[in-house]
Amino acid sequence: MPQEFLAPLSGLVEIVNGDGPHKLAGSTVAIRSPGLVIDADFMDSVGPRLRLLAMPGTGLDHIDIPAASERGILVCNNPDAPCESTAEHTVGLLLAVAKRIVSGDRQLQAGTVDRTSLVGSELRGRTLGVVGYGRIGRRVAEICSLGLKMKALVHGPRLRPGTPLAEGIALAPSLDSVFEQADVVTLHTPLTAETRNLVRERHLRLMKRGSYLINTSRGAVVDEDALIRVLQEGHLAGAGLDVFDPDPPAGDNPLLHMPNVVATPHIAPFTEESFRAMWSGVALQIRQVLRGERPVNLANPEAWPGRSGQG
Repeated sequence: MPQEFLAPLSGLVEIVNGDGPHKLAGSTVAIRSPGLVIDADFMDSVGPRLRLLAMPGTGLDHIDIPAASERGILVCNNPDAPCESTAEHTVGLLLAVAKRIVSGDRQLQAGTVDRTSLVGSELRGRTLGVVGYGRIGRRVAEICSLGLKMKALVHGPRLRPGTPLAEGIALAPSLDSVFEQADVVTLHTPLTAETRNLVRERHLRLMKRGSYLINTSRGAVVDEDALIRVLQEGHLAGAGLDVFDPDPPAGDNPLLHMPNVVATPHIAPFTEESFRAMWSGVALQIRQVLRGERPVNLANPEAWPGRSGQG
């Protein structure tokens, strides 16, 4: 956590850096670092003083929230902080794969340019299917509909007929209809028990031949073996992926070696602006909890006030 964001916590906390609960025993707050799974054993190892589990970003799939709630431990995240950066990265992946930008760069550097293999797709007038219409999904739909003049078809568990939508954005009647109608499907759903392998081979084969899949949510939302097959067969024209299953992927993952795949190492929210928003949000919510206030982005409201109400 950069020092500049620790200033608001001066006098409230003592900072302990550690990679596991044995170094954090007795701590009041734990900030999740990348790759760390926070389960019931972790919480119990830190001990009964633990009041808050803070997530700089938005994803909560590595935190056992029911276990935290059972113990009166609050969980907070920062869902707005990485939104713009992730949305822009999503559009960047779409443009890179549709315009063959990465393939062109590789060929040019290798001195083996075959321009006939670099014919891309124009996006104006195409249909964008958005699965998961939360903060990031809404922003991606907005950029693509207003900026690229694409038609946007959206689907999400909280969307109902009659939900107000911006001009150029329509509600899909079902998940299947998104894959049937869209030229590009972009995924923005959190990883839960219900969304794990949400996108199966059946959905991918519903897509038009020559379509694209973009995923900046979680790798396990997609059946990765099925995605590899439909890409190898040429049913999909390409994919833009920032996440994998597992993440990070093994070096021999076929998706890393396909000319029709643009892959990035889970860096969609990696911008200076996003980091500043995430760390300032973490500091704010730590301060709120330590002062007995409810954090602004409480992921388990059923746990409030939890251990923070014990003085």
